[in-house]
Amino acid sequence: MPSSELSREREYVATLYERLDELLAGAQAQLEAVRRTNQGGTHQNRSERDAFARIYEDRVAQLRQVDERLAFGRLTVADAPEGSEHHYIGRIGLRDADQQPLLLDWRVPQARAFYQATAATPLGARARRHLQSKGREIIRIDDEIFDRELLDGDVQGLQGEAALLATVTAQRTGRMTDIVATIQAEQDAIIRSELAGTLVVQGGPGTGKTAVALHRAAFLLYSYRERLASNGVLIVGPSPSFLQYIEQVLPSLGETGVVLASLGQLYPGVEATRDDVPEVAALKGSLEMAALIKRAVRSRQVVPRESQVVDVNGELLTVEPSLVHSAMQRAWDTRKPHNIARVTFNKAALGSLARLLADQLRSHGNTVEDSDMAWLREDLRGSYDVRVLLNSAWLPLTPQKLLQDLYARPNWLASLTPQWSPEQRALLLRSRDAEFTIADIALLDEAAELLGESDAAGDASKAQRKQQRKRDIENAEQAIRNMDVEGLVDAKTLAEGFEAGSYRGTTAELAAADREWTYGHIVVDEAQELSPMQWRVLTRRNPLKSFTIVGDVAQASTAAGTTNWAEALQPHVGTNWRLEELTVNYRTPAQVSEVAEAVALAHGVGITRSRAVREGDWPVMVEVGGDSAELAVRSIRADRELGQGTIAVIATGQWIPGLATRLGTEFGTEVGVGAAGLNRSIAILTPQESKGLEFDSVVVVEPQDVIDEHSRGAAALYVAMTRATQRLHVVASARLPEGFPRE
Repeated sequence: MPSSELSREREYVATLYERLDELLAGAQAQLEAVRRTNQGGTHQNRSERDAFARIYEDRVAQLRQVDERLAFGRLTVADAPEGSEHHYIGRIGLRDADQQPLLLDWRVPQARAFYQATAATPLGARARRHLQSKGREIIRIDDEIFDRELLDGDVQGLQGEAALLATVTAQRTGRMTDIVATIQAEQDAIIRSELAGTLVVQGGPGTGKTAVALHRAAFLLYSYRERLASNGVLIVGPSPSFLQYIEQVLPSLGETGVVLASLGQLYPGVEATRDDVPEVAALKGSLEMAALIKRAVRSRQVVPRESQVVDVNGELLTVEPSLVHSAMQRAWDTRKPHNIARVTFNKAALGSLARLLADQLRSHGNTVEDSDMAWLREDLRGSYDVRVLLNSAWLPLTPQKLLQDLYARPNWLASLTPQWSPEQRALLLRSRDAEFTIADIALLDEAAELLGESDAAGDASKAQRKQQRKRDIENAEQAIRNMDVEGLVDAKTLAEGFEAGSYRGTTAELAAADREWTYGHIVVDEAQELSPMQWRVLTRRNPLKSFTIVGDVAQASTAAGTTNWAEALQPHVGTNWRLEELTVNYRTPAQVSEVAEAVALAHGVGITRSRAVREGDWPVMVEVGGDSAELAVRSIRADRELGQGTIAVIATGQWIPGLATRLGTEFGTEVGVGAAGLNRSIAILTPQESKGLEFDSVVVVEPQDVIDEHSRGAAALYVAMTRATQRLHVVASARLPEGFPRE
């Protein structure tokens, strides 16, 4: 590449950073001006000030986040006026003071050719240039030429593979980085596909499924801002370690308005981190549990078998079962959840009891007028016997109490499951104080859907919040006109900050705390691992069924997961879904892929074939014989001699404590366990914790134990082996599974 071209690009990118710094300084000045605003006036005045302050704070944070690799590409387009034929592509869009474009946001339609143009289909592009940078300086340029006329000039006709290969071979840091500069054509087409409906993205290990899902979330937030800003986007991952791994990607793309949640965090107020044993997880994840919980709720609505005598201020009143049943029927007819319908039940029962009491008093010679009915109802409410009667018939419940009782009361469980075997029931039994597991989260949500709020005040509070939000938006529209910032912020975003008292939170914070929140879009990663009950939770969170679902059915390793998308999605979205496939493996070297696939096929795992873009520099290293922890130490030492980078030591749970002790002794603070290990150069993980992650090197310990752990253990081993981007070591004390090369 001629040095003049490199110098020209450096000069242009320097002007982009100058503009970025100007905007950053302006946003900071606006923030400081808002903060200096007098705090007096009405609550509304103060809330407007605080809301604008948060908007400017977000803008400052966004401009700082995009500093690294601000511009990464340039398109030379055909049929453009002289001087405007080059379109620069970057993380965000930038305009000069006269509002002329300097840098195109990678998500705008004009940037599509940067990712999808080919020599056969140039999409209006004559050339594509990749800009590689270090800090704020361009250090390398790679060109792809689509128009042969350009080859006669100074520009060299390179093939543009350097940028991609530099990315896929780069040393890992323990955190996922964006691929915005190297998105490939098949990935870009998926990222830019329409919002509506359910999109399933299927691909083998290393094909970039997670990266595509996150960049699609960023694209949708940009392209459908008005629709998604107020409802937000939910991203669901398989584990807390996975969320920690990806948490920096969207902020680096200028997007922060998302909720990240693992499967154990989908029920507000409860965070589950423990897995059940496979047999229990499979039962809890089955749709049988939805029917069981429904029966459990209904069984708490009990009509007395015999007449009940209640004392109301000394008046003994005989209550027939038919009176209670009639009140229940009134409640059932509302078709409302248990706790909400209970209000109707109590009102109907008290009305009937008041009439019964009035008749009895009249029979004793007392005069009871219609105007006296109100105090009769108050007497009934104050009666201990009446409270016992009504609560015994229809007790308010919480989801936690319902589930704890279901697990801890074997006789009640047996009465609800007459068709189950004793062995099935035994899988659910446990003490009342046992912690909730990840599989329980979906059951709590199912129970909450059937129970509703535990009191009417909760419903009233929600209704008040909705009305307040409507008023906030109206006030925001007026505030935007008053502040003369129309076009810079929308009323819904501004309204998030309005509150007469304390801070309410962002859309993401509000959504994460509200079980009944419905999202504008949901992204599900490693979706093949979800149980039918977990799918029910997500479809409640998104009634429009606007999903991006990414995964690989060949990698399903949990007992409740799926190996068939159609079967998994049929109960939830029917046939209204479309499938896209990723076919190129960008992460895993061919040598590693070949061994992992051979082991998977030897154990009947139906792998999803993909083509590796590169041969690795190292063969798969296998060592058998001796203490596996010592073998792991030896493998790490040998790996360090080959190159630096992150190392994952993957083993089943039984080996984790011993490995942590031995590796900690040898390598000290370099070693971390679980999600905390992602901050260290050596992370010790289970196969489940490693899902969706990638490391420079992987050491798989006792692979046969991974296979033996449960019925889908071979798929879990396949996942573990394909986390490596450079080198794979396999160590075992005595035996290797079928499929490994014996030499």
